[in-house]
Amino acid sequence: MYAQITYPTPSTAILTITDAGVLNVLSTPVMQGLIQALNELAENPDLRCLVLRGSGARAFVAGADIKELAQLQAGTGRTFISLLRDLCNAVRHFPVPVIVRLEGHTLGGGLELAMAGDLRIAADNAVVGMPEVKVGIPSVIHAAMMPAQIGTTRAAWLLLTGENIPATQAQEWGLINECVPQEKLDERILAVAEGFAQIGPAVLRQQKRLFRRWETMALDAAVDDSIAEFGAAFNTGEPQHHMNDFLRRKEAAKKQG
Repeated sequence: MYAQITYPTPSTAILTITDAGVLNVLSTPVMQGLIQALNELAENPDLRCLVLRGSGARAFVAGADIKELAQLQAGTGRTFISLLRDLCNAVRHFPVPVIVRLEGHTLGGGLELAMAGDLRIAADNAVVGMPEVKVGIPSVIHAAMMPAQIGTTRAAWLLLTGENIPATQAQEWGLINECVPQEKLDERILAVAEGFAQIGPAVLRQQKRLFRRWETMALDAAVDDSIAEFGAAFNTGEPQHHMNDFLRRKEAAKKQG
């Protein structure tokens, strides 16, 4: 319930938000169900990519459940937003790359959830926004990532005005990686996922871990930290396999030429 897992290929999983209304709103039960599904998927050693999407074409996630929010007090409000934080963190620290599929509206907590992913690929007619101030609450938790991702000027516009912007503009701002025609959305996402399947599983997970660590480290510390990780990569055997395969193909092409 609230999460459906499918495998278009053995190395790619699609996690679809279900039973959350036509706009895939985030209520407490929905978030709990998604966290449980993410924890289960994280244990799959064959996984190279996770695609996170909503049901239907009207929204990825159109925000938190307003009916539930309207009943909150200070204490229950902290409990609710802590659960959303935990959901976003389960995506952000998922062991392999997460592609977030954006179609229709992605608003508020839904955009925070999308920002927790590694890549955001949207239909070119999609819309994103952070409208929380319009209903009396600030954008919090993973909205804190926005100034670093798109700059303070653009983040201020989204967070203070609460206005939505087209996905094409969000791509220009650096909030979305790629916009494609709606009818090509799934094809493009699966093509990117297939690219991950061609990368060694150990290095893919290693690069994801490094990327997350770098976000919290000073530059010099991150540079020094990465030296040990580079050496450790050779313990997996993947560099030797891929590099020797490259050299063999290069030599074969040379002989044919």
